[in-house]
Amino acid sequence: MNRLARLLPQRLFWRVALGSLVLLVLLQAAVFWLLATRIQDNARSRLAAELKVAEGIWHTELQSRAQTMLLGTTLLARDSGFVAAVGKRDAGTTASALDNQRERIGADAAAVFGQDLQDLAPAGDAALAPQQQAMRLAAGRFLHGGQRIAIELVGGTPFQFVTAPLPPQVNGGAVVMGFRIDQKLLDVVKAKSLADLAIVTRLPGRPARIDTATLDPVQRAGLLRLAAQPGFFRDLGRGDLLLAAGDSRLPLAMALGEALPARAVLLGSLDQAMQPYQALMSRFLVITAAGVGLFFLGSLLAARWVTTPLISLARASEKLGHGDYAAPIPYTGRRDETGDLAQAMDRMRRRIDSHQAEIRRLAYWDRLTGLPNRAQFSDALHGAIAAAGTAPVAVVMLDLDRFKHVNEQLGYAFGDRLLQGVAERLGGQTVREGDLVARLSGDEFALLLPGSTAEAALAVAERVADVFRLPMTLDDHTVDVAASFGVSCWPAHGPDVDTLLKHAELAMYEAKRTTRAMLVYDPSIDAGSERSLSLLSQLRQALEQGELRLFLQPKITLASGRLTGAEALVRWQHPVRGMVPPMDFIPFAEQTGIVRELTLWMLEATAGCWASLRGLGLHTVSVNLSTRDLLDQDLPFKLDAITQRHGMPAQALCLEITESAIMDDPQRALATLVALSRAGYRLSIDDFGTGYSSLQYLQKLPVDELKIDKGFVMAMARNDSDAKIVRSVIDLAHTLGLTVVAEGVENEAGLARLRELDCDEAQGFHIGRPLPAAEMAAFAARWAAQRQGGSAVALLH
Repeated sequence: MNRLARLLPQRLFWRVALGSLVLLVLLQAAVFWLLATRIQDNARSRLAAELKVAEGIWHTELQSRAQTMLLGTTLLARDSGFVAAVGKRDAGTTASALDNQRERIGADAAAVFGQDLQDLAPAGDAALAPQQQAMRLAAGRFLHGGQRIAIELVGGTPFQFVTAPLPPQVNGGAVVMGFRIDQKLLDVVKAKSLADLAIVTRLPGRPARIDTATLDPVQRAGLLRLAAQPGFFRDLGRGDLLLAAGDSRLPLAMALGEALPARAVLLGSLDQAMQPYQALMSRFLVITAAGVGLFFLGSLLAARWVTTPLISLARASEKLGHGDYAAPIPYTGRRDETGDLAQAMDRMRRRIDSHQAEIRRLAYWDRLTGLPNRAQFSDALHGAIAAAGTAPVAVVMLDLDRFKHVNEQLGYAFGDRLLQGVAERLGGQTVREGDLVARLSGDEFALLLPGSTAEAALAVAERVADVFRLPMTLDDHTVDVAASFGVSCWPAHGPDVDTLLKHAELAMYEAKRTTRAMLVYDPSIDAGSERSLSLLSQLRQALEQGELRLFLQPKITLASGRLTGAEALVRWQHPVRGMVPPMDFIPFAEQTGIVRELTLWMLEATAGCWASLRGLGLHTVSVNLSTRDLLDQDLPFKLDAITQRHGMPAQALCLEITESAIMDDPQRALATLVALSRAGYRLSIDDFGTGYSSLQYLQKLPVDELKIDKGFVMAMARNDSDAKIVRSVIDLAHTLGLTVVAEGVENEAGLARLRELDCDEAQGFHIGRPLPAAEMAAFAARWAAQRQGGSAVALLH
């Protein structure tokens, strides 16, 4: 160990020495780089010119073949017998003439269309439908825009189509011939230009593929790997392509047709163009290597000069890491790079020390009002109890009435200024010297009154209420401020800080509930409030101590039967009560506002397991949002931070909201939904059909999905009215371009009925009950095995 400690400076010494040696190499390499750059630029320019020639050959060959094809097509369109057959709508004769002419001129596809683009000689072969559709597009471009020659993709393969008009006596129309851009054409271009050529296509939702190419298999595989990259078509032509080891090629991309996801890529070998210059570059490398040893001795001396201060600075950084910001940084007086580093570390030390002081200040003060916060109030109350002896200590807690209404009507900025005004009145006019005023949270404030009895605390509360009766004017708005007060006293109402604060809060909420202005705590106060506060405390503890569990209910695509999604649900694993049902705590969470923290937990847990769910083939995971979530204007930013942290794409997260949640505050909810939609998140209306939204308002919402309430789905089999509602919702959603999800699928009959109604997705106990996220992989395996076996029986849990 001691020997290793002696070697550590030696290793750094040699690293510095070798670093100096590298500097010399870099200096020599700069000249070599300039020479190589000029040589490469020259080779690249020459190769680019050759590719331009090849491009001209390519266009010439395409045009030549198109003209030949157009001549043959025009001859057929003017043939009197063919025209007569078309005029009589003789499909058999028309098809026979088309087929004969197609074989004569070597075309791969042929069709004739009327002025209304109706196929006058249908092939009757379903396999030819893609070609027929492409030829119909070509005929349409000619009839409506005069375009005779066009290139279209048919099943990912490029075809060149030519169009000739039919004479007026048959009411117009057009004959279309199609020719596949095949290997023969590419071989002709390569023979004339010596450049390789590849046709690369990438259809939406499919991987890129090489339809035809003059490349060998290794080069084709290399080009496919490059084509799979998202920016391949955009970046093509901006640099070299390495298709295989030692084979660097300069590309030239040409669009095959307007807005087609296909390119004709000409490739010239840059390595072959560089071969004449390789001998010159090799000789220069030998000259460069001769000067490498000149700096070696100086490098050794420089290494020793650098090592000593670096060791001292490393020790100083260790002190900073352990929180010692008082010790000064050595070598700050040096006028070299080491001195710059030392000075930067010293500035960092001073700034961290300052920031730590600021953090300590923020930990005990409320930034909005400048009042002490809950932490400082709790410490002060603890100190007052410790110093009280036999004297009482009173706590007055107050909560503003109708503050939520002020926020919603006048805005959060106005609400903040109102809180600042309340803090000023509390601190400046109503509190004795030695008392403490604090803002605990939101619109809750507290007064600490050492030496005060309950009666004296009530008198202080009365004075505060009197001051609040004076209207407050802010931004040309006059607001009547009122509050509810709760009082608790030590030692009568509790032995410690937490108990006193809890009892003061109980008294305050009881005063608010009974519309009394103020109330002193009494054990007989509503036990339900105490249970609610206990539940709130337990919920916060559940969030902090990891008692919540993420469950997932599978969701399938009805058309394919594949498992493609899931709905995220929360369960509470209570250490004493066991698994707590959601209905025992979710409604309470929504009432108290802690639902926002639950939602953030759900989003974090869902995004955290996305990688494994994506591996199971899932495309989306749904998470429910509450009314309070929709009113949170910062929700889109919080969501972005969570999804980016876990690498979850926005479109993979579907956010479910109820109609009633939107209707609580339509304007603010709509603003949040628009921001979420613009960020790429899918939006779904949950329990659709049970709310109050109109069709006109539904059209304004940026939603992607409607989720039919399970009550309608479960009642379809026994109630025709519910079945009609389900059908109407599906038709309405599809008309609006929305996806439809049915929940509450309880049996195979309901699943089959939904499939008949063209519903998109479904979930329910018949498909799968909610299960822990860790068990989703096993469910997916069972579901896949069941689908492969052709069974129609759902997986029941």
